[in-house]
Amino acid sequence: MSVVKDLITAAEDGSISFGNYELPEKAKKSGFEVKGDSYKVKTCNASTRLEKNDALVYESEPGTAVQDFKWEENVLSFRVESPEDCQIVLGLTDDATYQILIDGKDSGMMETGMGGKLVLSIEMPTSGSVQVEVRRA
Repeated sequence: MSVVKDLITAAEDGSISFGNYELPEKAKKSGFEVKGDSYKVKTCNASTRLEKNDALVYESEPGTAVQDFKWEENVLSFRVESPEDCQIVLGLTDDATYQILIDGKDSGMMETGMGGKLVLSIEMPTSGSVQVEVRRA
């Protein structure tokens, strides 16, 4: 896996890939259309942020590269890469419960509050990426 040189791209299956943690300065791309939705990404080595129709979808510290980011029914899945451990904030449904799976291993249940935010801490391997799956209970 590698960083997304174009900052954000879309695949035929509707998934998107975004983020470049190698950039020393913040870069952004807005107005990226996928299936009628408008995406905006801001990324650099310090953080990566994705918005969909002006609402937070994903934010990480430090910056990350995300591949195959897809929301289907009640499952959000993506593969994330970072040179170090990272914290990810996901913008989900208010007052909902989610099961978290990291590389296929159950990491337990988490709840969102009124803001719908879910915070994950991801331990990155020395090389490679981590598969994340978030299932609404």
